[in-house]
Amino acid sequence: MTTPEPLAFPTDPAGWTAFATERPTAAVAVVADVDARLVAGTDLDAAARLELWNDAEIALLAATNESYLLSEAHPDAAVRAIAEEQVQRLEALSASRLLDRDLFQAMAAADAAAEPADAAATAADLDDQQRRLLAKVLQDFRRGGVDLPDAERERVRELTDRDTELSLTFSRNIRDGRREIRVTPEALAGLPQDFLDAHPVGDDGLVVLTTDYPDLMPVREYARDRATRTAIVAAYNDLAWPENDPVLAELLAVRAERAGLLGYGDWADYETEPRMIGGGGKNGGRAIAEFLDRLDEASADAAQREYGILLARLQQDDPDATEVTIADLFYLLSTLRGERHDVDAQLVRSYFRFDRVLPGLLATTGRLLDVEYVPVDVPTWHADVHSYDVVRAGARLGRIHLDLHPRDGKYTHAACFGLAQGVAGRVLPEAVLLCNFARGLMTHDEVVTFFHEFGHLVHDILGGAQRFARFTGVATEWDFVEAPSQLLEEWAWDAGVLSSFTANADGEPIPADLVERMKVADGFGRALEVRRQLGHAQVSYHLHVDRPADLQAATEHWYDATSPVKPLRGRHPYAGFGHLTGYGACYYTYQWSLVIARDLLSGFGGDLMNPDAAARYRREILEPGGSRDAADLVRAFLGRDYGFDAYREWLAGR
Repeated sequence: MTTPEPLAFPTDPAGWTAFATERPTAAVAVVADVDARLVAGTDLDAAARLELWNDAEIALLAATNESYLLSEAHPDAAVRAIAEEQVQRLEALSASRLLDRDLFQAMAAADAAAEPADAAATAADLDDQQRRLLAKVLQDFRRGGVDLPDAERERVRELTDRDTELSLTFSRNIRDGRREIRVTPEALAGLPQDFLDAHPVGDDGLVVLTTDYPDLMPVREYARDRATRTAIVAAYNDLAWPENDPVLAELLAVRAERAGLLGYGDWADYETEPRMIGGGGKNGGRAIAEFLDRLDEASADAAQREYGILLARLQQDDPDATEVTIADLFYLLSTLRGERHDVDAQLVRSYFRFDRVLPGLLATTGRLLDVEYVPVDVPTWHADVHSYDVVRAGARLGRIHLDLHPRDGKYTHAACFGLAQGVAGRVLPEAVLLCNFARGLMTHDEVVTFFHEFGHLVHDILGGAQRFARFTGVATEWDFVEAPSQLLEEWAWDAGVLSSFTANADGEPIPADLVERMKVADGFGRALEVRRQLGHAQVSYHLHVDRPADLQAATEHWYDATSPVKPLRGRHPYAGFGHLTGYGACYYTYQWSLVIARDLLSGFGGDLMNPDAAARYRREILEPGGSRDAADLVRAFLGRDYGFDAYREWLAGR
């Protein structure tokens, strides 16, 4: 088997413009050729049809991934604009293929050829992976609308293309929507000295704060001045508003009409059909509601108890306070953890310098996953990017690119972007982290986020040696994909792991007893955090299913009704809720997969660096990618079906 080479990036502006335009054009040509051969190839057997389909998917996925990445990360606005146009072109091509009746008949013929009438005619038989691919492809065609009458098929095409266009606009408005506030130096009381040093007083006597994470997160956790916390969270809650108000309203309408034309009750039913929660049926929307009700029942009483403690503590600072808002939550949790458990968040932060966390994470996951990360000096889209080959026993398994600090025009949250979908012997898997971490000291929350996103990255690489592009990397059911990342967060809470790379100004690692207190303290507020996540899930579900006329009022209602911690009134957080495009009605995914992740943790038997458990985890969970159903992966690792008990115990702080 040949060893594929990694991508080669341009080194100059003209090269990037060509990269952004010519590679998608070449991919479109490949797909057109494949599709013509499929339609004309009446003599092709089932296996040959699937191989051709795989050829087209390899080309299409590569071009689409590259374009999405450039649209979110390239520093040149002109290149980002070209990439967005290419995303629309490529997504339109993907959708149009699933509406092409001739192409559908070509693949349906593969299904017929795979079931020969003569039992002795075994030559056309397919193996398990081929059958799995064929079933998924035919399901895609049906979900794409290929069986609809002509007029409805054409309307589905229009709606699908419009969904892509609106989603790109929604994301661009968030990416470009950074807000600023100005406060007096006194308003920053409680912030660490290095933060103050990095935010000098301007000529007007005020300090500028932005909604970028390196400003937002420390201010909402450390600022003692309630008005300052409220101001920055309010600005963040109005990110991309009012620009995204009409965009989201139309997007919800487009999705509802599309779901109806395709025969689904609503967008939630459509999205969940191929996922774990949907079970292949068309009642996934009801299953979401039932799952959210289960979370509600599991967390309601504990959240009310926690809220009472938070409100009492807030009233020590502000006797007139009558409610805890989302702008108070992180400050109060941090304060109470310090007072109740002797966990000083700023002391904790002093141990986590970015330039130690990065190599520490690489060393930890390298040992866990039996890989090495070998730095490579290659051109990329920005000087901040660190690139590494992922190597085991001298063989290169893939390549990763880490783009970890904020800049203008870049994706504003933290996420893993697939770049090259690995195919055994044909395509080397590559993936990218786009994050917005501080360059100096990191909060522990940022470290946990780093481990989480890195979990997606290694899943993409280790699962990237599949035969078919459809099943490579993180291409499992969408509501399982977060579980490996949530599991990897646990290594950011392990005293032994943290002692291996942390150091304060005196070079001393974080003490084990402090880590233990951090873990105990983290149990306080856990139910409220579940309620916060439940609020996000309710908003994503109900905006798509109810389609309210007043997005602001509906969003505020669901946050208000879900958690005792109150939203800031009159704000528009839905306009900056980036997951409404990719996750749609299904933000429930984060808690669904967390139920699984908490159970997966039991497979390590209390020793996170257990080599036997780690090897079994790699083999049964990460390396298969999407080649098997997620429930089967979990069953293979745990030796049983996953359950809710571990999650319930975690929620109770045990």
